Amino acid sequence: MRFAREAAPFVAPLAVVALALAAAGWRRSALVAGLATVAVLLFFRIPRRSPDADPSAVLAPANGVVTRIETVREPRLGGEPYRRVVTFLSVFDVHVQRSPVAAKVVECAYTAGRKVAAFRKDAGEVNESHWTVLEDEHGRRIAVQQIAGLLARRVVSYCRAGRSFERGELIGLIKFGSRVDLYVPADYRLAVEPGARLVEGRTVVARPPDDRGPMIEAR
Repeated sequence: MRFAREAAPFVAPLAVVALALAAAGWRRSALVAGLATVAVLLFFRIPRRSPDADPSAVLAPANGVVTRIETVREPRLGGEPYRRVVTFLSVFDVHVQRSPVAAKVVECAYTAGRKVAAFRKDAGEVNESHWTVLEDEHGRRIAVQQIAGLLARRVVSYCRAGRSFERGELIGLIKFGSRVDLYVPADYRLAVEPGARLVEGRTVVARPPDDRGPMIEAR
């Protein structure tokens, strides 16, 4: 298992404190500081993932639970109807995000904002967030919105316009979790429903209309 480089500013001070306490002979305090160091480090873990074999399937960009699926019209995606799959990340979930498809980044935009609780319906509109709009080889656009929450301090993106990503490749992280929205065209066939637990870079969330793989009816 690897860890994101963004862990260093958080983990290093705790590790120094733990070592200093141990050197001073304060074993219990050193143990507490050591456990805190490990706990924070785990927030930045990058597990190995094996994407679904179907190259056209849209993978989960985030690890967590689907809390809502709705049809929206997003100006960044041309105003056409899209299905938005909202995933909530708890403090125990993996906090890195991965590209749901093999595609090129056509838009990459950071939006400053508040840090209200991620389960609020308006969190995507008022909180700090980062948009990544991807276009695959067929010209179909899919978007990922990383959204900060009450405990999340910063959204980090590895994207830039013109860069290409493979399915399951890392595209960023949210420091200490929160919420990630996936946008797929409304004619895509959904393979998840509210309450489903997703594994980033592995779980199939949707399929193009011409892909006859397993699916469920969208609500």
